[in-house]
Amino acid sequence: MPGDQSRAFRFGPASRNEIAQFLASAALAAGPAVMEVYERGGEVLRKDDGSPVTLADRRAETVICEFLSQAAPQMPIVAEEAVSQGRRPAVDRRFLLVDPLDGTKEFIARNGEFTINVAMIEGGAPVAGAVYAPALARLWFGGDRAFVCEAPVGNTLPAPAEWRPIHARNAMQAMIAVASRSHADAKSESFLQRLPIAERRSRGSSLKFCLIAEGEADVYPRFGPTMEWDTAAGDAVLRAAGGVVLDPGGSPLTYGKNDQDFRNGPFIAWGDAKAALRFSSH
Repeated sequence: MPGDQSRAFRFGPASRNEIAQFLASAALAAGPAVMEVYERGGEVLRKDDGSPVTLADRRAETVICEFLSQAAPQMPIVAEEAVSQGRRPAVDRRFLLVDPLDGTKEFIARNGEFTINVAMIEGGAPVAGAVYAPALARLWFGGDRAFVCEAPVGNTLPAPAEWRPIHARNAMQAMIAVASRSHADAKSESFLQRLPIAERRSRGSSLKFCLIAEGEADVYPRFGPTMEWDTAAGDAVLRAAGGVVLDPGGSPLTYGKNDQDFRNGPFIAWGDAKAALRFSSH
């Protein structure tokens, strides 16, 4: 549990990697709670907006928020399930975003493509984040740099020798696009038709950002609705790997939109910032 890790949030921008490690530890702590429900199955409920929620979402959020609040008690935490129940803290320049189970539809479908996401926002940008896929035993995290490692459920953060640095790639003439497995939309499809796409890959949850961060794909457009907690951790990992996440006009995706209930607008995640400039519409 926290202990010495609580000092991470008192460091400056040069210590974003330490912050990312702390967030990774918080995500890892929720892995057993998620996988216990996944392995035995459980009732699927509906939130007020009709979206699905499971006991895993709620248990994981409790674990993560307790972990974070013990280490950084003054840091506002915007967490998906709490917000859905009307508990929304005022946010300032720095706050934390938590999606305890991104890809609930993938969780219900039992395909393993769901993630636990924790990010830190500073000045409207995700400066550190962690994406944990417990069913895949894989962890991505990034601050100043981005890493991936094997992370079996129930384990703590592996030693640095086990982290592999990852980097987004320069876009090829024939691009690889990654798309949502469960949330296809016509505008995203229309955007992709304007690009030299040679291959498409489908992934659930924030794994799409991670695929680009590892240099395995080039672009992920999303014109359908998302919330800030859906994207912040994956966005942080991708930015740390050298990629960008932009709105259709070419500006970086921003966070802390309290007046918009933390809703995102359309965005495109790119591995290559130069390609983003060439193809973003103004």
